Amino acid sequence: MPASPDLETMIRGIEKVRSQIGQVIVGKLDAVDLLLTALFAGGHALLEDVPGTGKTLLAKTLARSLGCSFRRVQFTPDLLPSDLSGINFYNQKAGEFEFRPGPLFANVLLADEINRATPRTQSSLLECMEERQVTLDGVTYPLGAPFLVIATQNPVDNQGTFPLPEAQLDRFLLRIRMGYPSYEESLAILTRFRGRNPLEELEPVLDAETLLTTQRFAAADVRISADLLGYVVRLAEASRRHPDVALGVSPRGAQALLRASQAYALVRGRDYVTPDDIKAAAEPVLAHRLLLRHSMHGRDERAADTVRALLRETAVPAEAAEAAGSR
Repeated sequence: MPASPDLETMIRGIEKVRSQIGQVIVGKLDAVDLLLTALFAGGHALLEDVPGTGKTLLAKTLARSLGCSFRRVQFTPDLLPSDLSGINFYNQKAGEFEFRPGPLFANVLLADEINRATPRTQSSLLECMEERQVTLDGVTYPLGAPFLVIATQNPVDNQGTFPLPEAQLDRFLLRIRMGYPSYEESLAILTRFRGRNPLEELEPVLDAETLLTTQRFAAADVRISADLLGYVVRLAEASRRHPDVALGVSPRGAQALLRASQAYALVRGRDYVTPDDIKAAAEPVLAHRLLLRHSMHGRDERAADTVRALLRETAVPAEAAEAAGSR
């Protein structure tokens, strides 16, 4: 089916952003597409890997490519909730208190090393990430749209960190792993960054209005068949029956998989979802939502293995698979 002009325009916008990111980030195509999926699904992303793999650079590159406001906050143990939300200060000239907004009032917030902040500060993100608002001293302030939180964390260094609780993890649509580069990619990184920083040369290629239009299209106009909706539900139900899982995927988790699959399809240039879109989104969307039994050691890898097992064991609807193959 030929793409409509609106779809073509949105796909061109997505390709411009991807191309911009490719001017800075070497390789990591899967991570880039997943981050774009979070962006166009209107969700938040958690970038997780060892230091030096490009987590912060990827987040800053995406932010630089968007015509939106951007703030970066380095999370530390002494960071207070008011350092994020803002404060009410007394204006002596006016004789009254005034609200001074914090970095949460930006379109894109980079929460760098989020697990180094205390649970109290981490919990201050719950309301803004889910409800797109901040409540201070009994007054609720709506956040602007779009609103995207990109958080980074190092899963290896546990000293001086506070692991994110399940409720906080659930606020992230996707958890994305960067991974080490290949030999060829490492050579390209050294060459690209020798004597210059390509990030400083980037200009915005997608404005906020176009971004919001694309988000609405992904949610409302990217088609998914009834069979594939059933496939999403069966994956969620299978996770609740799995012997290694104490708490499986919730209805909100199933909704997250649906939203991510729709956005991923659009990032891949289509206005319909295929089984492969659901499979590609399943591990980044579901693994961090599973609470495993006896999961003190190697929890993250075990959760990923569990999702991969669910994908192998849950049958893909035959009609959906045939339809995808005929397109």
